[in-house]
Amino acid sequence: MSTIQTPTASKLALLGGTRVGEVTYSKFPQFSERAIERVVEVLRAGKAIGLGRFHSPEIAEAEDTISRYHGGQHVLACGSGHAALQGALAGLEICCGDEVITTPYTWGASISCILHQNAIPVFVDVERDTGLIDPAQIETAITPRTKAILAVHIFGQPANLQRLRAIADKHKLMLIEDGSQAHGAEIGGVRVGNVGDAAGFSCMGGKVLPTTEAGYLVTPHKSVFWKAAMIGQHMGRSPEKDFPDELRPWVDSLVYTYRVTPLNAVLLTEQFGRIDGWVAERRRHADLFREKIAGSRFLRMPDYAAGVKPVYHMLTMNFDAEAAGVSRNTFAAALKAEGMLAFGYVPSPIPDWTRLHWQDYSGPRVSWLDALAKAGVDYRGMALPNCRARVANSIETRFDFVDAQEEMISRMAEIVFKVEANISALRDHERVAGPAASAKR
Repeated sequence: MSTIQTPTASKLALLGGTRVGEVTYSKFPQFSERAIERVVEVLRAGKAIGLGRFHSPEIAEAEDTISRYHGGQHVLACGSGHAALQGALAGLEICCGDEVITTPYTWGASISCILHQNAIPVFVDVERDTGLIDPAQIETAITPRTKAILAVHIFGQPANLQRLRAIADKHKLMLIEDGSQAHGAEIGGVRVGNVGDAAGFSCMGGKVLPTTEAGYLVTPHKSVFWKAAMIGQHMGRSPEKDFPDELRPWVDSLVYTYRVTPLNAVLLTEQFGRIDGWVAERRRHADLFREKIAGSRFLRMPDYAAGVKPVYHMLTMNFDAEAAGVSRNTFAAALKAEGMLAFGYVPSPIPDWTRLHWQDYSGPRVSWLDALAKAGVDYRGMALPNCRARVANSIETRFDFVDAQEEMISRMAEIVFKVEANISALRDHERVAGPAASAKR
């Protein structure tokens, strides 16, 4: 049953009125006393080097813990989510002009991992409601050079992995998952990371599962694990007892420094003991917010099919600018003035970014432009209507509610309804001042 808010027509804070009040969050990231004590033990013991399982029992423990969480897959702990994603590509031997079909609506590291392999991102449009890669757009983008699909579970929403897996299998492609914002998200009863041929996760301090700066790769393929280790870990972790003999001739120190520290390995282990509780609280608060804003005229949360369970790393909402008569940025600025963070997470479709435009680029040299030029790709002016609609009209907000914060959910809803109750004044403001230049955090 929906909770109908009583709108308040008091003057908007953006226009000089009194704000509703700041939306505050649970302290996050959180670290248990045991985690802190274990970190102190690591530091006191001088365990500062993370060369792999053979050298660090902390890393072995972390990888075993993560493997159990992901159904027994092979796990490579890394220094970041980007490291994990590049390791996934390298482990699958995707590089050197290979094409990877992916989303234009994401954080840049989802794409730079492809570029750093001298592979070619091929962008297809997203679903307008969620911003997730649209499986219906993929098959027309496949060429003889296509080697993989890289799906991003943005904002903690799981992409349609069953359809993506079917397409990948039909065309003999690899499926890679970017789960950096989606630890614990599920679709069809399966956790993200457990469907692809490889998946990369970020565990920096702002993620659903936070350390300080870390990440991990999961894969069902042992060969992918070792080939990934060979590009980003000390000597490919070849001293470990089950390193494949057939790869030994290719082991050297021509690697990226993508290894994890024992300190963050300890935090990985400890945080996995708490993630289920955090995810449950994020979902509970999201359900409560959905209920409270059911009467909103201009904002709504995405609709999810049965069996889709996001984890709400951030909360994303769809704004109806046409009905509101103001731009997303102006509406978001009004929310922010009342005390609620409101912003557009993706500033523009990634194909629009000038560092991909080899044809007319004049900035500092970057390593991937030669590969893009050789492939003859031209990202300028791509249509991508759903992506552009999301960029223009979605509103994101922080959602680190991992303890009971019902009062803050009510405050968020109150802010939404206050701004909507004053929409005429906001329209007048925009006509005079112009659309807000941005809705920065």
